[in-house]
Amino acid sequence: MWNPLKRLRTVLAATVGVALLSTAMAAGPAQAATTLGSGYWHTSGRQILDSANQPVRIAGVNWFGFETSNYVAHGLWSRDYKSMIDQMKSLGYNTIRLPYSDDIFKNTMPQSINYSGGMNADLSGLNSLQVMDKIVDYAGAVGLKVILDRHRPDSSGQSALWYTSAVPESTWISDMKALATRYLNNPAVIGIDLHNEPHDPACWGCGDVTTDWRLAAERGGNAVLSVNPNLLIFVEGVQTFNGQSDWWGGNLAGVAQYPVVLNVANRVVYSPHDYATSVAQQSWFTDPTFPNNMPGIWDTYWGYIFKQNIAPVWLGEFGTTLTATTDQTWLKTLVTYLRPTSQYGGDTFSWTFWSWNPDSGDTGGILKDDWQTVDTVKDGYLASIKAPGFGGGTTTGGDSTPPAVPTGLSVTGTTSSSVSLSWAPSTDNVAVTGYQVFRNGTQVGSPTGTTFTDTGLTPGTAYSYQVLAFDAAANFSAKSTAVSATTASATASGCSASWHIDSSWGGGFNVTVTVTNTSTTKTTAGWSVGWTWSGGQSVASMWNAVSAVSGSNETATNEPYNGALAPGAATSFGFQATGGSATPALSCTAS
Repeated sequence: MWNPLKRLRTVLAATVGVALLSTAMAAGPAQAATTLGSGYWHTSGRQILDSANQPVRIAGVNWFGFETSNYVAHGLWSRDYKSMIDQMKSLGYNTIRLPYSDDIFKNTMPQSINYSGGMNADLSGLNSLQVMDKIVDYAGAVGLKVILDRHRPDSSGQSALWYTSAVPESTWISDMKALATRYLNNPAVIGIDLHNEPHDPACWGCGDVTTDWRLAAERGGNAVLSVNPNLLIFVEGVQTFNGQSDWWGGNLAGVAQYPVVLNVANRVVYSPHDYATSVAQQSWFTDPTFPNNMPGIWDTYWGYIFKQNIAPVWLGEFGTTLTATTDQTWLKTLVTYLRPTSQYGGDTFSWTFWSWNPDSGDTGGILKDDWQTVDTVKDGYLASIKAPGFGGGTTTGGDSTPPAVPTGLSVTGTTSSSVSLSWAPSTDNVAVTGYQVFRNGTQVGSPTGTTFTDTGLTPGTAYSYQVLAFDAAANFSAKSTAVSATTASATASGCSASWHIDSSWGGGFNVTVTVTNTSTTKTTAGWSVGWTWSGGQSVASMWNAVSAVSGSNETATNEPYNGALAPGAATSFGFQATGGSATPALSCTAS
């Protein structure tokens, strides 16, 4: 049984005056109609299908805050919202679960948004729902999907039932219908999670209309579909069924006897939650057969729904601080249970990790406390179950690779306050439609041609530049770094790199590499780590760095958002490799 005191959701101060250096990447061209994941989605047996009946996997993150007294997604005191979404996409997440409370329908104004330096400029003066519109629209523009999660009746906290004395069922239904209508013609919103974590005295199939969550889900789901029949209806479980208790919202054992039946077919997705010991202790963690007992437990409470082809299953929340060895084992076992994408494709469980935010007191997040740095260990655990990248541009038209890396970046003219850049055109099997220019890791332009003039610079200051390309079909940037150029000589700086094997198995292993700036000056052009494989190993996937291979030589180069390191500062990247574990000698360069 879950101890609610352990589910701390930290609400940061209403005003935070620190702005991190981050700017949104350009959305690029609209995705082609054949893009995997396009349009509204529906179900067929245990699979979720896109508008072209292709199987898709929800592989995303929870970005919470609208349900708190901030009345807006957290972290906008540090980041531009577009930058945040771009980073989610760059890491391979394709869906955002966006919790909210019914308070946002009261014309609430968001708290703790930083507008300094033009950050979040287009959110100024908007109420909470209007800010939600902006997040949804931008997510859709870059190819991500959104699930709206009715997390709380009001910002004061979670509730056992879908209604309270202050927020009756009628309000719950009318507010969900308002959201469904609001996004009626916006397929970026694929569905609504009806209520977060129903728990005792909520029941499943007991027949009492005041406590039977299954009956309430039918009423709420049908109300949503009455105004927007295209949406998926995500239904969480309860805590206890037939005397057996699981996590809040995690017990879907009653579905076998009492399924949710809606007026529109092929819309129900069941959504359990599952956590580790950093949230609360459960009996199965101390069972002598742990972790071998876990698949059977998951089968009992929710996995059977998928395995018996009843309906799709979306693990809407799971997370941990990863501090305890038990939690590390739990997460590794759960990831395997959810079925690796490389082996099963879209015939898999879907999921959204809790959370993107670092300010979840009992789990932490994918981001660290600076709201910028990625926890590569957590992110690395999820690498094998990320989707085949509809957000990253895989299409049925054969365009599964990014454009060629822009080359020959050079300075063709400088003044005391501007620099002119040019580079060679990129190529791809479909048309390259534009470029993104970054100055010191921040985007400053999105030209369609191969030249760009950057103005407003400070005389005598060193600047470095990167150019990325995107194409018409895939709608994503080449994850590689072009040659850097500066308006003044940048002092060369050194770096060191350390290698840590996080986990290994018969056919491969996971590694985290930590890069530290060992010089007395800030890196501006970025960093690069190289090594040579000696046993036939190869990188299967890499996160927070760009992989380049030449024979047995591997080079990892920073992404645009993590190349700048202050003296003594460190960042990390990770990868999954095939072959036997190895710890090669590393070279590290930075400038």
